[in-house]
Amino acid sequence: MAATYRLRPRTAGTPDARREQLKVLRRGAAVSGLAATAMLAAACGSSSANTASGASSPKVAAAKTAVTTRKLTGIGTILVNSAGMTIYTPKSPVETAGNIKCTGSCLSFWLPVTTSSAHLDSSGLPGKLAAIHLSGGTTQLTYNGRPLYTFRLDTAAGQAHGNNYTDSFNGITFHWQAVTANGKPAGAGAPAPAPSSSSQGSGYGGY
Repeated sequence: MAATYRLRPRTAGTPDARREQLKVLRRGAAVSGLAATAMLAAACGSSSANTASGASSPKVAAAKTAVTTRKLTGIGTILVNSAGMTIYTPKSPVETAGNIKCTGSCLSFWLPVTTSSAHLDSSGLPGKLAAIHLSGGTTQLTYNGRPLYTFRLDTAAGQAHGNNYTDSFNGITFHWQAVTANGKPAGAGAPAPAPSSSSQGSGYGGY
């Protein structure tokens, strides 16, 4: 707000009148300077507060993708889980999303690919990623309607020991293949570990 100053009545042009005018002008300049400084400080303070607030705002971490792709020599571009482990499914028509056959001791070697997310992101995948709800509260992922598993004998990312593997549980024979992104049959790849006999007929002696 501009300040109003009144000059004491003196004869214009006299030395006393000129000195009085100079005093008034100096006081006005000083007050205006203080007001401008206060306004600048307030503006800077507001800017600093906004900057600090922005700097302290937490960043939302990107959600980890449950299923991605990886290219394996001799096999093709396959699906892998978030740890890079190869994903498999039994050849049709043994098992479908609505008809799970890998139960009991089968689940000791073939581990369902599960998710706790209510939102599944299929972006970057040519096929359809979905989920089925199993007894016990487990949510298993499917790809193009086929249930997904990882293999216990794969101990590191990039391994595919379960590709083209055949085993048997509860009188049912499973022919396992790595799941390719385009849905085509997977290549042979490296040979799987040689199975040995077991009393359960699973073909995993020693396990």
